[in-house]
Amino acid sequence: MGTGEQRAGVDLTNLDQELAAESGATKRDLVDYLDAVADRMVPVLAGRPLTVLRALRGRAPFMQKNVPKYTPEWVRTVTIWAESSHREIRYAVCDDRRTLLWLANQRAIEFHPALGLAEDLYRPTHLVLDLDPPGGADFRSVVRVAHLVRQALADSGLSGAVKTSGSRGVHIFVPIDDSAPVDDVAAATRALAARTEALDPSAATTAFIVEDRQGKVFVDATRAGGATVASAYSPRLRPGTPVSFPLSWSDLEQVTPADLTVRTAVDALAGRDPWTETMPAPQRLPDALIEHGRTIPVARVAAMHEGKRRARARRAGT
Repeated sequence: MGTGEQRAGVDLTNLDQELAAESGATKRDLVDYLDAVADRMVPVLAGRPLTVLRALRGRAPFMQKNVPKYTPEWVRTVTIWAESSHREIRYAVCDDRRTLLWLANQRAIEFHPALGLAEDLYRPTHLVLDLDPPGGADFRSVVRVAHLVRQALADSGLSGAVKTSGSRGVHIFVPIDDSAPVDDVAAATRALAARTEALDPSAATTAFIVEDRQGKVFVDATRAGGATVASAYSPRLRPGTPVSFPLSWSDLEQVTPADLTVRTAVDALAGRDPWTETMPAPQRLPDALIEHGRTIPVARVAAMHEGKRRARARRAGT
């Protein structure tokens, strides 16, 4: 059994156990990292229904929305009706360091807060573009497309902040005011993805169907509504346990995402909070951008129809 200790009133157990195969980190590494970044990370999580990825010993990792029955009463929770599964889900809301450490002790490795606050879940506070590189592509190809997104934003009078996803891609967050309902935010996201692709169709694609991407970086415009995205500073369950690391736009070229892990990220931050430092003030989405987006089909729906069309064509032998 690993050693135990207490921090912020939380009993920490089995700290010397490995987090997961290939994690290159112990539970203590996870706890120490989250404790060190708590003052930066809690504001990103606060007020938002939280989904976590847990890795328990002897079990496959799993995404957890519903808090376990043994959750202490001091952990804030919010109960929200889930239309997709037709049930109520009781989410944790991580408003303080104590809750963050309790979650770490539960072997919660990844933190995926909602884009909306608990009291208005389906009104995102940020528009998000998620850049997903093709297999085998190096990070430079993603950086190139990230700068195209930045250009598309600037062309629309907008600006955003960028972070590594903690995996192979990047996330671009654009803080928005509450003037646009969620369908308009989703439309604006589609428009920005299309404008990014139009700037360099040889590098970027909005093709939802993987085999249509032709080795290009996918500009994913589907993170709207009740979606979640790994938070800034969140560890990821990948080899070495990298973290989603906020960057200035000028630093994107200099970074190797896999080097920024629960063991190295605190030193790399050097006492700074780049997510707060680089995040613009909330912005109003331009009407023209929303109007453009309304002309673009929703990717999942379009892909579903296209999949059915291709299946029919195959059956017909064409």
